[in-house]
Amino acid sequence: MKKKIISGVLALMTGILLIGCGANTQTTSDNAQKVKADKLKITVSIYPLQEFTEEIAGDKAEVTCLVPNNVEPHDYEPKAQDLEVLTKSDAFIYNGLGMESWVYKVNDVIKDKKIPIVESTKGVEARKEENAIDPHSWLSLKNAEIQSENIKNTLVKLDEKIKDYYEENYNKFKGELESLYNENKPKFEKLNKKNFVTGHAAFGYLCRDFGLTQKSVENLFGEGEPTPKQLEDLVKFCRESNIKTVFSESLASPKVSETLANEVGAKVVPILTLESKEDDKSYIESMRYNLDEIYKCLENE
Repeated sequence: MKKKIISGVLALMTGILLIGCGANTQTTSDNAQKVKADKLKITVSIYPLQEFTEEIAGDKAEVTCLVPNNVEPHDYEPKAQDLEVLTKSDAFIYNGLGMESWVYKVNDVIKDKKIPIVESTKGVEARKEENAIDPHSWLSLKNAEIQSENIKNTLVKLDEKIKDYYEENYNKFKGELESLYNENKPKFEKLNKKNFVTGHAAFGYLCRDFGLTQKSVENLFGEGEPTPKQLEDLVKFCRESNIKTVFSESLASPKVSETLANEVGAKVVPILTLESKEDDKSYIESMRYNLDEIYKCLENE
């Protein structure tokens, strides 16, 4: 009889515990969903903007990038499911300067939904090359500050009650950008040689920051191979300038860089355009890598 009573009590206690666990599990799940629902939903066009936004938003936003990793942004075309994501966003942030030739499609989809559309390069001094506007603004540390501030201002407008949080994160990131710039500016100023060669003409804004000049195998948009005359001119430039390094980007064809390097007896060295996440490096780490490699190239040649 005692055994039956004890068994009954144990069964009752087990049932209570299971109900309690189930309630706790449900509560945890509900809380997780609430936290997720409370986060801002921000959609950005390209990878660097994702990183800028995540640096400033911290854990207060979910950031979705339209252009998939390892896809050349110049060639990207939004699909129906991409545009569907946009309709559920609190804001859409794009680069501008002609980077997203498809942005008008986005505007058509969300123009009636009162979703803020933010051009992150507002305030950036655009540069021209080959009669086209250079869209690669984020490869300038100074431009990254401007773009990040525009993103910060957008987040503050959407969620003003935690303005101080966004301001603090922005100022921290801005400090990292300025520190890297200030570390490299005097180094490049002391160099006699200022010219380097790359496969894709993406580094004009970086050059403007540090008083450098790029010569490129392909144009601003990484399109087509050079004509025989253009290649001949590049070979002549490399020989006259004693170029021993030709930089190549992961999302551009390495073939043309390799052809030029072989012709002039140079080595091919990777450089990061940050149009996609590369080598699991953060933005700051990637820019430090680029600046270090360019400096080594110019110092040794």
